[in-house]
Amino acid sequence: MPLPEGPPPEAKPSKEKFFYGGQAVIEGVMMRGRSHYAVAVRMPRTAEIRVERGELTAPIYNHPFWKLPFVRGLALLAEQLHLGMKSLIWSANMNATGQDIEIGRREIGISIGAALLGSLLLFIGLPLLIGNLAVHKSSSFQFVLVEGVIRAVLVLGYLLVIAQLKDVRRVFQYHGAEHKTINTFEAGQPLEVSNVRRASLLHPRCGTGFLVVVLVVSNDVFPAVAAFHPNFLWPVVSRLLGVPVIAGVSFEGIRLMARFKDNPVVKVLLWPVLGTQKFTTREPTDDMLEVAIAAFNAAREGEERAAA
Repeated sequence: MPLPEGPPPEAKPSKEKFFYGGQAVIEGVMMRGRSHYAVAVRMPRTAEIRVERGELTAPIYNHPFWKLPFVRGLALLAEQLHLGMKSLIWSANMNATGQDIEIGRREIGISIGAALLGSLLLFIGLPLLIGNLAVHKSSSFQFVLVEGVIRAVLVLGYLLVIAQLKDVRRVFQYHGAEHKTINTFEAGQPLEVSNVRRASLLHPRCGTGFLVVVLVVSNDVFPAVAAFHPNFLWPVVSRLLGVPVIAGVSFEGIRLMARFKDNPVVKVLLWPVLGTQKFTTREPTDDMLEVAIAAFNAAREGEERAAA
């Protein structure tokens, strides 16, 4: 999931170059431009590609404040919750409709709420609990270190386990199709299946890489906060309040490395960022590449109409 940065390379000149971002959804891909997005999915019975287009008009997408350094990382998190979930829900509805299944808003809301709560308990609550049992002192550096290691193991282990599920594996294939499409475009190659197939599965601005940087930064930030932990409740609160800070620092780190990815030192720093993407990408089929290309072209059409 390459993270969007900041007009499209083929649009009118601008002060800042813009890089497309995207996300894999259920049987499809969402592509995001500066002011427009598009979601393309493959319908289960007819195999046709259906496309949903939209304009990004909310302040978080275009207000100058949300483009400021370190603030834009927080905007990215909000965007993933808003646009990412919106695209995922639309793709789920399309997939269900194609199989004559109805999904109500209540069911979707319960599923999303349960997923968010489960994520908080698994990746924040459980590491804190185990770290407290192992070290018994939440204000110590050892506690933060143990907690960070446990969180990293849980995240990577979780990705390894869910990758074995057939439906999740297909999402990871669409994730690979999204990366290949954006890599092909950024290389200046025509968006044809034969070209996209040869592109890399990995991308330096991927959300999985963002996750790795978040883990690293959190292990640097939380030891500094550890000295002020008066009890077990404060570590929980500090982790939640620290998310905006960590997201801001991590996003700037990813952005900087992506811009200087050919630098020898940066190449070394990018190894874990790119390596972890192997957990969440799989080689896509040609029909998956067609869907990713359709989503990208639809997003670009919106950008080109806005620039005309």
